[in-house]
Amino acid sequence: MAGGRRRLPDVCVSAIEGADLLIHAGDVMSAEALAEIEAIGPPLVAVAGNMDPPALGLRPTAAVDTPGGRILVIHDAGPASGRLARLRRLYPEAAAVVFGHSHIPLHERDGGFQIFNPGSPTERRRSPRHTMGLARISPGTIGFELVDLD
Repeated sequence: MAGGRRRLPDVCVSAIEGADLLIHAGDVMSAEALAEIEAIGPPLVAVAGNMDPPALGLRPTAAVDTPGGRILVIHDAGPASGRLARLRRLYPEAAAVVFGHSHIPLHERDGGFQIFNPGSPTERRRSPRHTMGLARISPGTIGFELVDLD
């Protein structure tokens, strides 16, 4: 269940089960949804979204150090205009920033820095499709892939 009321698609759950780590960029929305996501299996790194109650105890940011470089996780990356340059400036230690909030999939690169919004498997909002993201990591490389769930 995500958002306290919608179930994660089976294909999404299967992909998570096979992962080494799960990153959630906010808007879990309930303790029940958080528990269900945690129960899927891989370790969870989650940040607080604007729809998350403080009682969930989620941090506003998180950093994950990988062989490919540091991934910084935030919820709201701010306005679209200048986003890539702004996030690169704000998080110079990161190889990538993963964010949510808009639920609109996005992947942009500038040299060795990239930003990625995986969209949402449950709340597509203005996006035409339900999506999730996968990261494939090797030494010095983080490769993001958008997965269409519809």
